[in-house]
Formats: sequence, structure tokens, C-alpha cells
Amino acid sequence: MTTFTLDNGLRIVLAPSATDVCYAGIAVAAGTRDELDSESGMAHLVEHTTFKGTRNLTSVQILNRMESVGGDLNAYTGKEETIYYATFLRQHLRRAIPLLLDIVFGSIYPQEELEKEREVVIDEIESYNDSPAELIYDDFEALLFPDHPLGRSILGDAQRLRQYTSADLRSFVSRNYRPDRAVLFVKGNVAVGEIERIMKNEIMKNEKCRLPLTAAEEAVCERKADFPFVSPSLFTYNKGTHQAHVMLGVRAYSATDPRYIGLFLLNNLLGGPSMNSRLSLALRERTGLVYTVESALTAYTDTGVWSVYFGCDHDDVQRCLRLVRRELSRLCAAPLSPRILAAAKRQLKGQLGIGADNFENAALGMAKYFLHTGKTLSLEERFQQIDALTSRQLYDVAREVMNPERLTTLIYQ
Repeated sequence: MTTFTLDNGLRIVLAPSATDVCYAGIAVAAGTRDELDSESGMAHLVEHTTFKGTRNLTSVQILNRMESVGGDLNAYTGKEETIYYATFLRQHLRRAIPLLLDIVFGSIYPQEELEKEREVVIDEIESYNDSPAELIYDDFEALLFPDHPLGRSILGDAQRLRQYTSADLRSFVSRNYRPDRAVLFVKGNVAVGEIERIMKNEIMKNEKCRLPLTAAEEAVCERKADFPFVSPSLFTYNKGTHQAHVMLGVRAYSATDPRYIGLFLLNNLLGGPSMNSRLSLALRERTGLVYTVESALTAYTDTGVWSVYFGCDHDDVQRCLRLVRRELSRLCAAPLSPRILAAAKRQLKGQLGIGADNFENAALGMAKYFLHTGKTLSLEERFQQIDALTSRQLYDVAREVMNPERLTTLIYQ
């Protein structure tokens, strides 16, 4: 990978690829966490409305710019970032990058487009509220991060969204959508010199990209890192769902914590995507109690979340919880044997290797990691981290994070 930084602070990361398909985008350090208390749902609404017109292009022109040549333009909002990206044939690189720069740094957020688009977002919220298996993740993070932006829903709420004006969106963007808070990423068969020539031309045309953060804006962009203590508790919400939905977990490690890779492996062993994960064997294959059971690991810049989720009949909740806790206790009781550790490493490396063949996900993962850490991490380096793990390290991580007595539990019934 090649990285460099422009004079205005915009960082560039370029990853080679043999295919003629390119993946390029701009990752901005502006997510739910960067909203003021009065801006709930703002980051996501801005993402939607960013496609609705710039100083140079109408919304229809933006949509047609990539799709007319068979490409694709998309975006997503997270708790700590928003990423805009395009997929296209290499020959259209000079079409894609100027478009991405224009929508991220030059969108105007017209009021009439905002009024239409927020109804789309409100429909998205209602759809999400009808999906308890997804909604429970938001409610669980709200329990782990009370009175903190990380505990806030990315989508926001309909009542608040209807109050926002075009000026409100522009205020959020002027504070957060700045070159020194962004990364331009490209994965494809592209030379560094070509990217440099495109960027030189575009930055000269877009003087807004040169503006530095003011002291006041810098202060607002400081991310609050004081997380209140959360004692292990049981919460039951009456949702009237056909199934019971259950989640248990705890705050965990950040993406740069040296213990993260150990938890990453343990999470995969316990409840990763393979059917032979310990939770899948215990709750599905041997007992037939659930259709879905999984454990999940989310890493932020200074904290993280580890959790287990399952859905089951209401009458089976306590039995399933006993089985989950039994598997957790096994990991906390003794270090993994050399045979089990070797098998877990082999499985995880195989999954990562296969996942790396999905170039779009690889490009997005590269962008997010570089945005938040200023570093790149190759597949080979990740393999080295996995190979270096010892049973004792994993045992210590399991006892710290997966101790059943330390977990918060949320039940939808």
C-alpha cells in the first residue's frame, strides 16, 4: 500500500489490485459520535442528502455520473465515520474521483431535497423498528454507553429529524467534513502518479478544501472519551415479539488495543459465522433451540463492544442462557489446548483470506482502519498477529471480557 498526505491535510491511501475494477471513496471522521446532543441522527441524514446536489451538479447528474458508465455510487454512516464510495472500471477513474470530491466537499444540501430525503430516512427508521433482531443491537449499546453519543442510534428519531433545516446540515458539515478529517482511498490497478495528478487539479479547483479547522470547530470535534461505569444488569423490554430476542455482552477493546486480536479470535471460535462455532453447536445443532445465534465484536477508536445474540421461543430463554453461559465458562476455566488453538487460528486465517477476495469490503476496511489509526494493516500482518497469540493470552482475555458474571443482558419478550 502507498500513503501520502496533501497540503490541506487530506490523506490518500492506495492499494494495488490486478483487476480492472476499481474501488474508490472518501472516508470522513464524522459519525453519530460527532453529533451534538441537539443533532441526533444528523450524520446519517447528511449522508443521504449529500447526493442531492452540489455547486456543480444536480441530484440527477450525480446519480447518472457513475451509473451511465456501469459504475455504482454508495455510502454508509457508522458511529465514528461516514464513507462515500464508488465502484467502476479503471478507465473511469478521472470521472469517479472528482465526483466523490464534489459531493463530499461541495454539496449544498438544498431545503427542498432535505424535506424529501428525510421522509426516506423516517421510512428507514420504521423498517428498522420492525426488525427486533437488528434493533436490539442499538438498544444494547444504549445500555452500555448511557448518556454518551456512542449509545445513540445512527438513524435518530423521526420527531427530531423533522426539525432540521438545510442550515443545520451545513453547520454539521462545515464542522466535520474537512480534508484533515478525511481519507481518499483507492483499490485498483492505478499508479500513484495518476492519483497525484488528479488530486492536484481538483484541489486547485476546490478552494473550500483548503480551509483549516477553527479553534472553536476543533473543540467541538474533540471526542468525549469518559465512559461511565456500567454494572452488570438484566433488562427486559416488552416488545410483544413472536420470538424472544436476547443479547448479553460488555464493553470491550478498541481496534488498536493489543488484546483486540485475541478477542477477535475467541469471538470467532465462540460464535463466528461458521456452523461449527461453539454456540452454534450448543444451541442449534445439538438442541435445535434457535435458528440464529452469533457473537459479535465491534471496535471503536477508544473502546468496543462484545456481545452474544440469539432468538428463541419465549419458553426456551433461560435454557439458552444457561447453554451460552456454559460455553463462556469453558473459555474462562482453562487455556485452550494446543490442538484447539491451532485449529482456531487456521479457521480464522482461512476466513480472512477468503474475505480479502471481496475487494469492495477490503477497500472499505482499509479506509476505515487508516482513517482512525493513520496506519495500514495487510492480510499478512494480520496473519502474523494471529500466529503470535498464545493460549495464556487468550485465557486472560476470556476471563476479562467473557466472564458470565460481568455481562449485561437485554431480553425482548
